[in-house]
Amino acid sequence: MSGLIGKKIGMTSIFDENGKNVPCTVIEAGPCVVTQVRTKEVDGYEALQLGFDDRKTVNKAAEGHAKKAGSAAKRKVVEFQGYNEDFKLGDSVTVEHFKEGEFVDIAGTSKGKGFQGVVKRHGFGGVGQATHGQHNRLRAPGSIGAASYPARVFKGMKMAGRMGGEKVKVENLRVLKVVADKNLLVVKGCVPGHKNSYVIISK
Repeated sequence: MSGLIGKKIGMTSIFDENGKNVPCTVIEAGPCVVTQVRTKEVDGYEALQLGFDDRKTVNKAAEGHAKKAGSAAKRKVVEFQGYNEDFKLGDSVTVEHFKEGEFVDIAGTSKGKGFQGVVKRHGFGGVGQATHGQHNRLRAPGSIGAASYPARVFKGMKMAGRMGGEKVKVENLRVLKVVADKNLLVVKGCVPGHKNSYVIISK
């Protein structure tokens, strides 16, 4: 799937042609530099490696890799497949790769929520909804297994623990606006991650 690397700016809302208020997310999408071209002859598959956002501190390896493309070393580097256009090393891919009205998939790292209990983390019900065994404690997990057999807790048991900070993909978000002169992409709905976090936009 072809796409771009972007940075989440934040959320806002706009009015559509029917006067309906639509929630949307603003993303700074590109411009991304082609830092490497994968070919079937050399790599066994075809893909473009794109880099986004200049790094301030650079090691020799990253500097040498970016130098081949004639650009500065990038903080975020991702490979994409399925481009119809024929890009070469050092070319720039802009937000104009997307068109208004089409649908895109956006992947990012969700906000970290720290150590959370079973009610917030897994949606346990508690006393009123009578789930998971407890009879007088709303937020307790209840029974987590039998006694002498199997004498252990099964892997994957829903319990309290660290929540968030995971890769999440939201599919079929409609592109509402493409602001080419400012490299901005406005999509309907919400996108995973905090403000200024990197997102991968693909179509």
